[in-house]
This record gives sequence, C-alpha cells and structure tokens, in this order.
Amino acid sequence: MTCWYEGPLAAFDTETTGVDVETDRIVSAAVVVQDAAGARPRVTRWLVNPGVPVPEGATAVHGLTDEHLQRNGRWPSPVMEEIARELSEQATAGRPLVVMNAPFDLTLLDRELRRHRASSLDRWFESASLRVLDPRVLDKHLDRYRKGRRTLTDLCAHYEVTLEGAHDAAADALASIEVVRAVGRRFSARLERLSPSELHTLQTVWHAAQARGLQAWFARSGSPEAVDPAWPLRPELPAAA
Repeated sequence: MTCWYEGPLAAFDTETTGVDVETDRIVSAAVVVQDAAGARPRVTRWLVNPGVPVPEGATAVHGLTDEHLQRNGRWPSPVMEEIARELSEQATAGRPLVVMNAPFDLTLLDRELRRHRASSLDRWFESASLRVLDPRVLDKHLDRYRKGRRTLTDLCAHYEVTLEGAHDAAADALASIEVVRAVGRRFSARLERLSPSELHTLQTVWHAAQARGLQAWFARSGSPEAVDPAWPLRPELPAAA
C-alpha cells in the first residue's frame, strides 16, 4: 500500500502585500497538484489586483509591482471564490493539502473571502474535511532539537529539495510538496502508520505546543510579541465595539 507521502498531494501558496493576515491582501496564488511522487505537477495560478498599494518591501520579495498587478491582475472577488472552490475540490477528491505555515495563507484567504464575498473558508469544507500538512509544523515536531531557522528556503536546503524561483507562489507550493514527501521518508517509522486525517489532528496539538514554547521564549527575551496557537486557521477577530 502506498504511503500518503508517496501518493496524491495538493499544495497552496500565496504572495501578499505584507504579513498581517487581518489587513494585508493576496496578490498572487497557486494550487499545485501532484498525483504521485515524481509525477508531473498540474499548476493553477491566479494574479490579483488587490485594490490597495503594494508596499515596496513586498514588491522586493515577490517582484510584483502596482503597475503590473493593475494591468494584469484580476479583481479579488471572483478570484477568492475560485481559489476556495479549487481547495474544496481537492478535499473532495481526497488529496491532503500541503500549506507551508498554514495559519498565514489559510487565514489570509479566509479574511479575503469575508472581505470580498461575505463568506468564510470554513463554508467551503462543510461536506469535505480539509486535511492540511504543514511542513513547518511537521519538521519542528519531528526534529525539534535542530537549531536554525525553518523557513521554506531553510527546509529545502535541509531536505535537499530544489527550490527554483523562491517567492513565486507556484514554485513555493511545489517545493512544499517535495519537503513534505522528504519529511515523510526521513521519519517514515513515525509517520507511515498515521493517516493525513490523524496528522491534521495531531498538528493542531503540535503547533499549539510550539506556539507556547515560542511565546515563553519571547517572554524571556522581553518581547511583547504574541504567538497565536490556532492551526491551521486563526479564529476571526471579534468586531470592534
């Protein structure tokens, strides 16, 4: 029987105007589907005119300028629904969804759906459960004492995965799939008996523990930064009074 990390996987990634999931916007996104390890991936891309200025710092990361997005990007409303529908179809087809640092990309998509469609991401998964595999959470739990950063670039280097065109949504999504497959192979003795559904549930616990550890480190360092333990989607903030 083929282990989940050798079988069908889909991946989702975004490029954005910044790092605040409550206020920043998606400027590009991609879903990559790979039916088996080594199989030719199928890629769906979206380019978005976010309707707000793109900061120079964000452009420096992903290379997408205001001018390019205004000329070539689509309005967010139909794009966000298309993305949500695609993710829902992947869940219905039984493909686990790989999302690097899932609380960022999935929460940002949820907020865009609320902003432009008066909807939410959860609504799209009422009939087919979302099963997420987060390379960052998996690696940090399975190799918790390894020092160093755990960005996608770092994980690709550690697991010897080629990442061509970093900060392109499709390139990052494909690399995330390959990292998850590499994690599965390296820790097969601990992972092969677990289903993606079981791993999804376990990652909620692992991420919460990781968040508590990081919060404690911030406290010792005198940093006021708060770490959200929710995974893979952060709860909606209460409306301002």
